[in-house]
Amino acid sequence: MPRAVPRLAAAAAEYLVGRVGIAVVRLLDRDVVGQGHHPRGAARSVSGWMFAHRPSNQRRNRWVASVLGVGPGERVLEVGFGPGVAVAELVRGGAGHVYGVDHSAVMLRQASRRNAAAIRAGRVTLVQAPVDQLPDMLDGPFDAVLAVNSLGFWPAPVERLTELRRRLTPGSGRIAIVAQPRCPGATADTARKAAEEISSLLRSAGFDRISTETLELSPPAVCVLATRPDKN
Repeated sequence: MPRAVPRLAAAAAEYLVGRVGIAVVRLLDRDVVGQGHHPRGAARSVSGWMFAHRPSNQRRNRWVASVLGVGPGERVLEVGFGPGVAVAELVRGGAGHVYGVDHSAVMLRQASRRNAAAIRAGRVTLVQAPVDQLPDMLDGPFDAVLAVNSLGFWPAPVERLTELRRRLTPGSGRIAIVAQPRCPGATADTARKAAEEISSLLRSAGFDRISTETLELSPPAVCVLATRPDKN
């Protein structure tokens, strides 16, 4: 019975944060999906709060940080850092320097507050820019790149992935693309199909050693991993 208590508490928190957050966002802005892509207006702070505090989001970000296996001294780039939860996990895990880019000024402010100490210590650099206009300061080379639930919003995703591949260290630089389907009725099969689509995009962008890890959430989250080859 005692073991069931934390599970019940987590399930209750997931339900309440998700339901309350979405209800408030919908009250302020009917376009809930649009808020996920580009937080704006009165609902923007609520969206960021929900992204940061939903237990499944926190668990998903801890998981991808561990799956990516970032070592001491490594340079990491997160594309679409949102409220900065994964950035904080990567710093906690010992990454040398974490760079992040997000097109939302709201998310930049929230992520900067969440990672203020690491920014002051020179371990985190966060910038605002769209994924198709990455600034020169993010040219790399990076040891790892990650993106959590943001690939679906990228224009011309194969071109964007090709650009990110160029920014990785040849032969060892790896990328992690995470997706947890949030559409109504999403199932494990939805997540599997998302992983297949991501794998195809990565293959088209010139990556190899493609593999998939799964986190058993409801619905499951998938992390597709790939590596930049030596010769491209």
